[in-house]
Amino acid sequence: MASKTPTISDPRVSLPGLDLKNPIMTASGTFGYGLEYASFGKLEDLGAIVVKGLSLKPRAGNTMPRIAETPCGMLNAIGLQNIGVERFLEEKLPALPHDTTPVIANLYACDAAEFGELAAALAADERMGALEVNVSCPNVAAGGQAFGQDPKQAAAVTRAVKDAAGDKPVMVKLSPNVADITTVAKAVADAGADMLTCINTLLGMAVDLKTRRPRLANVVGGLSGPAIKPVALRCVWQVCQAVDIPVIGVGGISNATDVLEFILAGAHAVQIGTANFMRPDTVFSIVNELPILMNGYGVMTLDDLRGTLET
Repeated sequence: MASKTPTISDPRVSLPGLDLKNPIMTASGTFGYGLEYASFGKLEDLGAIVVKGLSLKPRAGNTMPRIAETPCGMLNAIGLQNIGVERFLEEKLPALPHDTTPVIANLYACDAAEFGELAAALAADERMGALEVNVSCPNVAAGGQAFGQDPKQAAAVTRAVKDAAGDKPVMVKLSPNVADITTVAKAVADAGADMLTCINTLLGMAVDLKTRRPRLANVVGGLSGPAIKPVALRCVWQVCQAVDIPVIGVGGISNATDVLEFILAGAHAVQIGTANFMRPDTVFSIVNELPILMNGYGVMTLDDLRGTLET
């Protein structure tokens, strides 16, 4: 019997250790612990929920003001405020739909050993779907340079997390604040990363002419939102040419068209971030719009479109 050709677009995505009903994830740091957005849509409809960055111990974050709006984007210097891994596992994770939607923990630490300890604590919980490693934080043991700006340090952190993660998939979130993102991507992939998230925020600053002071107490912060989409697309495309592991695109995505553009550039899935601040139901709307748009372009599965960009 001849196989049937699908007539309705299918947005499902298969990733290492994760089968997603669609490619739409939330971006860490923009969706709280997930529950804050439950009144704007069904969390169960999302491909995956990436929660805000977690550390071993609770962290208060930076001094305010730590958010500033910019044309087509937002600057933040939150300072990774969070409740710590213990309270997350006890209070937040049980209330998330982990049975139907993978929950991905974003984690950060100040040295490779601490990354390993944190990864072990999260991976030991069977409700966790995967771990996402933030290598944009400073390595205090190496004088404060961000892990992600040095391929060797990024690889060391990846190995530490992989060794502690057991069978949990590990994705590493790359920083665009480097001369060549593909060098770090290759180092991290060689160190055992299962997937890459591409990209984190771009360093920027805003100033107030009246007060003659920076708008952020931290002076500099991370730029996100539509302003960085061209940079994110470029990074995703370059990284997809350089490594053979799945890439999750993030940066300025605010509608289903943006999603398909990132898939065209080679991404397997995407994360929605700052757009959720502008319209809290954005991520849910994109989930609904995506199969309709796929049908409109005659795209039956995302595999049909992925990486087909002609250059």
